[in-house]
Amino acid sequence: MPFATLVSDARAFLGELKANNSRDWFTAHKDRYDRDLKAPSLALLDVVAADLQRQTGKPVETKLFRPQRDIRFSKDKTPYKTHLHMMWTVGDGLGKTAFFFGIEPDRTLLGGGAMGFDKDRLAAFRKRAEGPKGADLMRLMTEMQAHGIRFSDPELKRVPQPYPADHPRGDLLRRKSFTFWKALSDDSGNPAKALRLGFAEVKPAQDWLMALR
Repeated sequence: MPFATLVSDARAFLGELKANNSRDWFTAHKDRYDRDLKAPSLALLDVVAADLQRQTGKPVETKLFRPQRDIRFSKDKTPYKTHLHMMWTVGDGLGKTAFFFGIEPDRTLLGGGAMGFDKDRLAAFRKRAEGPKGADLMRLMTEMQAHGIRFSDPELKRVPQPYPADHPRGDLLRRKSFTFWKALSDDSGNPAKALRLGFAEVKPAQDWLMALR
């Protein structure tokens, strides 16, 4: 497997980068980044994309996030991210959702969901969330949390109009995005297998999002 040592290599590189976060250091180690992180990440993206396409029957787009930080409006001017993130976007239209994989110096994470709803997707999400399907999702969330999956917090402090303030699905209606994360404990050298198993755990919530119309 071209990505068998990706997790260990990335952790080592990112740990060193964290201690030497400068353009000079990164430039001197760019060949190592390309060989040990970028190339195996692209291979992993392709393998997992094929798996997701077979499972869902939907188109899959892949993305490896660039290592450079956007520091234009940040007080923190360190130039590089000390994590490696990749994403698979599944489907299109209102039911589009994403799967994530992240490597940090001391942990690996998988995640999924919708990082932010546009106007039409937010309306579709709230329409589905306010009724019985919303109750189904809240039950799924409870089950997933019992397996170590954590959810982002609602962005709004109050339930939006025209819903009543005490709506039983207020937690969902206060959201402008819907994402979830889990720490991965499997560092066996087969991240494709670990992601396949992890993504199966979040599949019910992903299916709920992909049913948005």
